[in-house]
Amino acid sequence: MPAVSSRGRGRRTISEINMVPFIDVMLVLLIIFMVTAPMITPSMVDLPSVGKAAKQSDQVVQVVIKKDERLELISNGKTDSTTLANLAASVKRLVGDGANTAVVISADRTVQYENVVKVMDRLQRAGIARVGLSVQLAP
Repeated sequence: MPAVSSRGRGRRTISEINMVPFIDVMLVLLIIFMVTAPMITPSMVDLPSVGKAAKQSDQVVQVVIKKDERLELISNGKTDSTTLANLAASVKRLVGDGANTAVVISADRTVQYENVVKVMDRLQRAGIARVGLSVQLAP
Protein backbone atom coordinates (compact mmCIF):
# COMPACT_ATOMS: atom_id res chain seq x y z
CA MET A 1 0.00 0.00 0.00
CA PRO A 2 1.53 3.36 -0.98
CA ALA A 3 2.42 5.79 1.73
CA VAL A 4 0.18 8.76 2.15
CA SER A 5 1.29 12.21 3.26
CA SER A 6 -0.94 14.91 4.62
CA ARG A 7 0.68 18.16 3.56
CA GLY A 8 -1.64 21.00 2.98
CA ARG A 9 -5.08 20.18 1.71
CA GLY A 10 -6.06 16.62 0.99
CA ARG A 11 -4.05 13.46 0.90
CA ARG A 12 -1.45 12.68 -1.79
CA THR A 13 0.42 9.46 -2.43
CA ILE A 14 4.20 9.51 -2.36
CA SER A 15 5.49 8.22 -5.67
CA GLU A 16 9.20 8.10 -4.80
CA ILE A 17 11.27 4.93 -4.70
CA ASN A 18 12.97 4.13 -1.41
CA MET A 19 16.62 3.48 -2.37
CA VAL A 20 17.88 2.45 1.07
CA PRO A 21 17.02 -1.30 0.79
CA PHE A 22 18.54 -1.42 -2.71
CA ILE A 23 21.78 0.17 -1.49
CA ASP A 24 21.90 -2.21 1.48
CA VAL A 25 21.60 -5.25 -0.78
CA MET A 26 24.29 -3.91 -3.15
CA LEU A 27 26.71 -3.31 -0.29
CA VAL A 28 26.16 -6.82 1.10
CA LEU A 29 26.78 -8.33 -2.36
CA LEU A 30 29.91 -6.22 -2.78
CA ILE A 31 31.29 -7.46 0.55
CA ILE A 32 30.50 -11.09 -0.37
CA PHE A 33 32.32 -10.76 -3.72
CA MET A 34 35.30 -9.03 -2.10
CA VAL A 35 35.65 -11.82 0.46
CA THR A 36 35.19 -14.75 -1.96
CA ALA A 37 37.28 -13.42 -4.90
CA PRO A 38 40.69 -14.19 -3.35
CA MET A 39 39.57 -17.72 -2.49
CA ILE A 40 38.80 -18.67 -6.09
CA THR A 41 41.77 -20.45 -7.66
CA PRO A 42 42.44 -19.56 -11.29
CA SER A 43 41.88 -22.50 -13.62
CA MET A 44 44.41 -23.55 -16.22
CA VAL A 45 43.40 -23.44 -19.90
CA ASP A 46 45.27 -25.77 -22.24
CA LEU A 47 45.78 -23.69 -25.39
CA PRO A 48 46.93 -25.38 -28.59
CA SER A 49 50.43 -24.70 -29.77
CA VAL A 50 51.78 -24.41 -33.28
CA GLY A 51 53.46 -27.83 -33.25
CA LYS A 52 50.22 -29.71 -32.47
CA ALA A 53 48.46 -28.84 -35.76
CA ALA A 54 47.60 -31.67 -38.13
CA LYS A 55 50.17 -32.22 -40.84
CA GLN A 56 49.23 -31.23 -44.37
CA SER A 57 48.51 -34.19 -46.62
CA ASP A 58 51.30 -35.38 -48.88
CA GLN A 59 49.01 -36.25 -51.77
CA VAL A 60 45.38 -35.56 -52.65
CA VAL A 61 43.28 -38.08 -54.57
CA GLN A 62 40.07 -36.65 -55.96
CA VAL A 63 37.03 -38.85 -56.58
CA VAL A 64 34.70 -37.14 -59.07
CA ILE A 65 31.10 -38.31 -59.44
CA LYS A 66 29.82 -37.28 -62.88
CA LYS A 67 26.22 -36.51 -63.90
CA ASP A 68 25.69 -40.04 -65.19
CA GLU A 69 27.11 -41.38 -61.86
CA ARG A 70 30.42 -42.46 -63.41
CA LEU A 71 33.38 -42.29 -61.05
CA GLU A 72 36.73 -40.79 -61.98
CA LEU A 73 39.89 -40.71 -59.91
CA ILE A 74 42.24 -37.75 -60.34
CA SER A 75 45.72 -38.03 -58.85
CA ASN A 76 48.90 -36.20 -59.90
CA GLY A 77 47.17 -34.92 -63.04
CA LYS A 78 46.15 -38.42 -64.19
CA THR A 79 42.49 -39.36 -64.62
CA ASP A 80 41.24 -42.95 -64.28
CA SER A 81 37.68 -44.25 -64.57
CA THR A 82 36.40 -46.78 -62.03
CA THR A 83 33.21 -48.30 -60.68
CA LEU A 84 31.78 -48.25 -57.17
CA ALA A 85 32.73 -51.90 -56.68
CA ASN A 86 36.38 -51.27 -57.63
CA LEU A 87 36.64 -47.85 -55.97
CA ALA A 88 38.37 -48.93 -52.77
CA ALA A 89 40.98 -51.03 -54.60
CA SER A 90 41.68 -48.24 -57.11
CA VAL A 91 42.13 -45.63 -54.40
CA LYS A 92 44.33 -47.98 -52.33
CA ARG A 93 46.48 -48.52 -55.44
CA LEU A 94 46.87 -44.77 -55.94
CA VAL A 95 47.48 -44.06 -52.26
CA GLY A 96 49.96 -46.89 -51.78
CA ASP A 97 51.71 -46.62 -48.40
CA GLY A 98 50.87 -42.93 -48.07
CA ALA A 99 49.17 -42.84 -44.69
CA ASN A 100 48.93 -39.05 -44.93
CA THR A 101 46.97 -38.99 -48.19
CA ALA A 102 43.65 -37.18 -48.35
CA VAL A 103 40.75 -38.29 -50.53
CA VAL A 104 38.36 -35.56 -51.66
CA ILE A 105 34.94 -36.37 -53.10
CA SER A 106 33.53 -33.97 -55.70
CA ALA A 107 30.11 -34.48 -57.25
CA ASP A 108 27.97 -32.77 -59.83
CA ARG A 109 25.08 -30.86 -58.32
CA THR A 110 22.55 -33.12 -60.07
CA VAL A 111 23.92 -36.29 -58.45
CA GLN A 112 21.80 -37.66 -55.63
CA TYR A 113 23.34 -37.24 -52.20
CA GLU A 114 22.80 -40.96 -51.55
CA ASN A 115 25.44 -41.78 -54.17
CA VAL A 116 27.93 -39.42 -52.54
CA VAL A 117 27.35 -41.11 -49.18
CA LYS A 118 27.84 -44.55 -50.77
CA VAL A 119 31.21 -43.46 -52.14
CA MET A 120 32.22 -42.02 -48.77
CA ASP A 121 31.12 -45.21 -47.00
CA ARG A 122 33.15 -47.41 -49.37
CA LEU A 123 36.26 -45.34 -48.78
CA GLN A 124 35.90 -45.34 -45.01
CA ARG A 125 35.24 -49.10 -44.91
CA ALA A 126 38.42 -49.58 -46.94
CA GLY A 127 40.36 -47.95 -44.10
CA ILE A 128 41.00 -44.56 -45.66
CA ALA A 129 40.96 -42.16 -42.72
CA ARG A 130 41.08 -38.76 -44.42
CA VAL A 131 37.95 -38.46 -46.56
CA GLY A 132 36.46 -35.06 -47.28
CA LEU A 133 33.90 -33.35 -49.48
CA SER A 134 34.62 -30.63 -52.01
CA VAL A 135 32.15 -27.76 -52.20
CA GLN A 136 31.98 -25.13 -54.91
CA LEU A 137 30.09 -21.95 -54.24
CA ALA A 138 27.75 -20.67 -56.91
CA PRO A 139 29.02 -17.46 -58.60
